[in-house]
Amino acid sequence: MNIPNHVAIILDGNGRWAKAKGMPRNYGHVQGARAVEDICEAAWNMGIRYLTVYAFSTENWSRPAEEVSALMTLLRNYMKNCLKRAAKNNMCVRVIGDKTRLDDDIRRRIDELEQATAGNTGLHFQIALNYGGRDEIRRAVVSLAQRVRDGELAPEQITENAISDTLDTAGLPDPDLLIRTCNEQRISNFLLWQLAYTEFYFTPVAWPDFTKEELEKAVEAYNHRDRKYGKVKEE
Repeated sequence: MNIPNHVAIILDGNGRWAKAKGMPRNYGHVQGARAVEDICEAAWNMGIRYLTVYAFSTENWSRPAEEVSALMTLLRNYMKNCLKRAAKNNMCVRVIGDKTRLDDDIRRRIDELEQATAGNTGLHFQIALNYGGRDEIRRAVVSLAQRVRDGELAPEQITENAISDTLDTAGLPDPDLLIRTCNEQRISNFLLWQLAYTEFYFTPVAWPDFTKEELEKAVEAYNHRDRKYGKVKEE
């Protein structure tokens, strides 16, 4: 089986999953965080080298204040636990997105996590926090424009590679496979530049119920795609 090098996942359905069980939305987010841990392990065991998850978008700030506060509390705890798991599993962790809106203590934990795991050679795990694809491109354009203004870069030197190297994902390969759970079939401002040639896989399974077996189904479907021509392989 051809294993994708880089898998990106939009973690959708935590709230709906909890509501269906008569539980508050925050319960779904807690269970969703546990699913992330399981999928990190399953992905590495399958041979996937890079895993990027969409955890909190720039649009998520518009959710009810109580839910956002609960998500930030969950994020604090997750960062602390992630440091222990990363050390145990040799995992390299990186956070992408605009960190400036996050609280100081969360930014400190992110810095600690990234610095402590930078040399690890296991799964490269990227967490998108306060991330939006358009915002990422906007920030990259501003950075390149400043370099042109300062005489460090000529306009004609703004190549596709120069743009890629200015994005949050600089140095990472583009995703081979994007998975979105809970039957939504859109990319919701996620990795707009990076998904240009990515295969998409949509599943009705809500994120808290997404297991190793579901990941295997997604990879199996990926294997039926013709990566050269971007269509399903002909028998």
